Amino acid sequence: MKGVVMNLLADMVETQLGMEEWNAVLDEAGEDGIYTATSIYEDERLLNMVGILSRRNDIPVKDLVYAFGQFMFPAFFTRYPQLIEGHDNVLDFLQGLDSVIHVEVAKLYPGAITPGFSDSRRDEKTLHLKYTSDRQLCALAEGLIDGAAKHFGNAYQLEHNPCYHEGADHCGLLITID
Repeated sequence: MKGVVMNLLADMVETQLGMEEWNAVLDEAGEDGIYTATSIYEDERLLNMVGILSRRNDIPVKDLVYAFGQFMFPAFFTRYPQLIEGHDNVLDFLQGLDSVIHVEVAKLYPGAITPGFSDSRRDEKTLHLKYTSDRQLCALAEGLIDGAAKHFGNAYQLEHNPCYHEGADHCGLLITID
């Protein structure tokens, strides 16, 4: 996990739950809370802190990961508007995840491991994404999609089938905008 992601988790917790809560999570996790944006950290460190947050605040892990995705999108837009601007709607943006966004992420953060998204445009209002990742953070992908839809002002429906967490070898995300 890149340090930028660790820093965004800190930002979310500090913003939504307070600095005291973040410091308590760091203490329990045995972390110092200092993450260099371009450095790589073990995924387990982030997942451990999410687990601690879940337990301490009685919020299901899936809900926390989804909320983190929602929080990440506007944070990414603030940091990298050039990667997001120029798209007409959320579907156009999502269609460029692997071919544009993840290519640029690799340039900005060498060594970053991004999930795979292969897309299939069904029509002007419907896009199917095949999500593949050893991390299996499909709830994060759903939260990012929600954040992107809000950014572009698109009401949408999302169908998630199949899913890694139900034994599939990938997740299917069908997004339809109104």
